[in-house]
Amino acid sequence: MPLVDLRQTTLRELNRSLHALDPDTNETHWRVRHPDGRHAVAAGLSLPIAVEIEGHVGYYCAGMNAQAEIVIHGNAGVGVAENMMSGRVHVRGDASQSAGATAHGGLLVIDGNASARCGISMKGIDIVVKGSVGHMSAFMAQSGTLTVLGDAGEALGDSLYEARLYVRGSVKSLGADCIEKEMRGEHRAELSEKLAAAGLQGEVDPGEFRRYGSARRLYQFHVDNAGAY
Repeated sequence: MPLVDLRQTTLRELNRSLHALDPDTNETHWRVRHPDGRHAVAAGLSLPIAVEIEGHVGYYCAGMNAQAEIVIHGNAGVGVAENMMSGRVHVRGDASQSAGATAHGGLLVIDGNASARCGISMKGIDIVVKGSVGHMSAFMAQSGTLTVLGDAGEALGDSLYEARLYVRGSVKSLGADCIEKEMRGEHRAELSEKLAAAGLQGEVDPGEFRRYGSARRLYQFHVDNAGAY
């Protein structure tokens, strides 16, 4: 198990080593000590390896992740798992703004709270936040799911497309074109699957959540109104 201490090795050297791994490598489990808030730790990984980061990280940790499983034993700064394609990112603490922004796939789990714009412009990722999320979360979210066990701040789902939002706590306000929708059997099944993937199977009742989605009034193109666009 490779062990990298970022007080002795530069961040550039760490990321270069991770990017240089061969697909047949047997160095599949890495530990990173003393990240001390550095930015872009373990960004751009593209192999099914595991990276455990022991401490707090700065901006864009695990950005553009594909296939890797990254665990952050601490808090994460802006844009954790930004533009992730696949794999799994687990923040054991809190996350700052724009967690999971523009991400296309994979699973992001945040044990604490997430700040503003969690899941902004998400495009297929599944995000599970065990705490609460800040204002403008899921702004312009296109697809995927955002599951919040706590509360949601102002303007949840503003200008939402087809992402599905599940919130167990209170919602301060809904954004433009976001409405509460019926929680049917297929939605409870989907929610159960996401909770299980986040390690919460049997611990949380899907019946305690409400579902929110797009009213589909903002983004539809109507040919009869073409002259107005």
